[in-house]
Amino acid sequence: MDRPVVAAARPACNDAGVWLAADILVKAATIALLLFALVNPDLPQFQGKAFVGRAVVYPLALALFPVGWWLFGRRRIPFPAIADLLFGLPFLIDVTGNALNLYDTVDRWDDLNHLVNWVLHTAAVGLLLRWGPWSWRIRAALAFGYAVTSAVLWEFGEYVTFVPNSPEAATAYADTLGDIALGMVGGLVGALVTARMPSRVPLTRH
Repeated sequence: MDRPVVAAARPACNDAGVWLAADILVKAATIALLLFALVNPDLPQFQGKAFVGRAVVYPLALALFPVGWWLFGRRRIPFPAIADLLFGLPFLIDVTGNALNLYDTVDRWDDLNHLVNWVLHTAAVGLLLRWGPWSWRIRAALAFGYAVTSAVLWEFGEYVTFVPNSPEAATAYADTLGDIALGMVGGLVGALVTARMPSRVPLTRH
């Protein structure tokens, strides 16, 4: 008798392993750069950038998807490695930009970060929403609502941690409005792209 063909299932497993490895690498690189900044606080690119706050908040954010999946989703869905990767990339991009002093040496680097990073982590949320029983329009609205809320909360956090005692205080109002707008645009892109992807569960029709 011929043996059953099972090779077709292997690429999906291999792909899952690759995404998970990339996800772990992003987390490890982010934490390594945070530790580098804490050990070298006198370097000019780290001064006035609230890296103590980042060292607390960023690891907690990187643990959000794994802990949430373990507590609430592991019996229902596979670990969302791609979504977790997309959610973690903005933190790595931010600390890399600081380590390389790109915020102070590359024009519009901060603006580009707000646009691209909100595409990434809003897309992460959008991918998770595919496991819910919602139409694509509702998923887009939920993901965009997350983007707007997170953009505003991020600016609150920036103001509290380092803007008042920073040379940027004089232009903080205009910068804040611009950053929120860029976050909203990036979030809208991430929300729409993922919302148009097929749902992971059948929709209930009445």
